[in-house]
Amino acid sequence: MKKSLGAVVLTLVLGVLIGATISEVIGLFLNEGTVAEQLFVRYITFGPDVVHLNLVIIDLTFGFQIHFNLMSVIGVFVASQMLRWYR
Repeated sequence: MKKSLGAVVLTLVLGVLIGATISEVIGLFLNEGTVAEQLFVRYITFGPDVVHLNLVIIDLTFGFQIHFNLMSVIGVFVASQMLRWYR
């Protein structure tokens, strides 16, 4: 059975969100600067820099960045497995 694009995107976004949440919870219990903290909590940022426009009467800010860490990868993997076994 084919999955719709919306279902795939929703599943992957939920996987990333769950992975990021678990990463933050794990970070509460780890000492700062340890290898485990760097592995599970630190992230790499992808995306263009934020653009800030000051147009006298309005300030506009545009930007999109993705924060990527190990738990996000694990969350996407778990979500993809759930999508695979979901009807």
